[in-house]
Amino acid sequence: MPSRDFKRTDRVGAELRRELGLLVHAAVRDHGLPSVSVSDVEVTRDLDWATVWVTALQPERSAEAMKALKELAVEFRRSLSRSMRLRRVPELRFKYDDSVDKGERIDSLLRQDGARAVAPDEESTED
Repeated sequence: MPSRDFKRTDRVGAELRRELGLLVHAAVRDHGLPSVSVSDVEVTRDLDWATVWVTALQPERSAEAMKALKELAVEFRRSLSRSMRLRRVPELRFKYDDSVDKGERIDSLLRQDGARAVAPDEESTED
């Protein structure tokens, strides 16, 4: 018998990510929130809690978006209970995923450093 590589918590997390992605997109549109997207959902082993990782297109407005999403968490959970086939839908905790912001910052620093490294070589070849 093959081993089960895909745990139940992973399956529930993937389904929650799909459903929450749609709900968050609709909330952004309906409530005029800054544009955000669900990047990942981690579910506890007992399926009591789900941590929803969210990224924002405008990092400077992420605090506003997170506050609104935390207020809408109960409404999202109610919608999920109607659309998903789970006995009990996990409570939702929204957290901001700053990995994209950090990656962009590192990329910009590397580009700046690369521009500085290229500049002295160009000056010496022009002479």
